[in-house]
Amino acid sequence: QVQLVESGGGLVQAGGSLRLSCAASGRSFSSNAMGWFRQAPGKEREFVAAISWSGDSTSYADSVKGRFTISRDKAKNTVYLQMNSLKPEDTAVYYCAAQKRLLWRNSLTPDYWGQGTQVTVSS
Repeated sequence: QVQLVESGGGLVQAGGSLRLSCAASGRSFSSNAMGWFRQAPGKEREFVAAISWSGDSTSYADSVKGRFTISRDKAKNTVYLQMNSLKPEDTAVYYCAAQKRLLWRNSLTPDYWGQGTQVTVSS
């Protein structure tokens, strides 16, 4: 089993930055592709970014491309989401997720989910 715990959410002004962390536990963590999703009130959960097991491959939703950066540190069992130039529409609960495969696939439902962390961007 893999347990995921997000942190780093909070309140930030538009144009500001925030760094989310996802701490993972479990011996199989390093063999998982990791991703971030978000869900705003009244909206469906949407894909934000993903990173391969090796960290060599990343993907982003068009809405965050150029502003967000996903990375991972296997030594610390942690995945990060650096969010820059934040906009009010980025306000959502952000969830860390993992897939039991080397490369992330948006068509595949994640095998593990974190509890979520709130990000609020004020105008």
